[in-house]
Amino acid sequence: MSPSISELILPDEAATDRVAAALAAALRPGDTVALFGDLGAGKSTLARGILRALGWPGDVPSPTFTLVQPYDDLPVPVWHVDLYRLDHPAEADALGLFETDAALLIEWPQRLGDRLPPDALKLMLAGSGDAPRRLTWRAPPAWEARWPPILPA
Repeated sequence: MSPSISELILPDEAATDRVAAALAAALRPGDTVALFGDLGAGKSTLARGILRALGWPGDVPSPTFTLVQPYDDLPVPVWHVDLYRLDHPAEADALGLFETDAALLIEWPQRLGDRLPPDALKLMLAGSGDAPRRLTWRAPPAWEARWPPILPA
């Protein structure tokens, strides 16, 4: 069965936070959420919203230089991953991404090449600055019963 593709317009950060909260509620250990989009499209904003919705009380730094920022003390452990600096998919092997039971929020997942799990929820963000963002997703069968959620206004 082919994954379904749909989209949603996010007019402001509050709308992004609602999507993040809905995704946090659907997230399970071992899930992979692939966050695609250009620089400034809102990938980190969405990841921060998910972590806040899961109860993370502190800052959520971008893992651009550390590559992986673990949040193991949440109801669903999460690794926030930024692969922007990888030059080759094989460089990801040392990170142990697919050896953890934590849910993965992966920015720049295209750097994994064909290593991205087929059951990953693929979220594509478009837009930048103050303009509304467009969120397009591809939900594989493993996600179809939980994504997309009905979002509150």
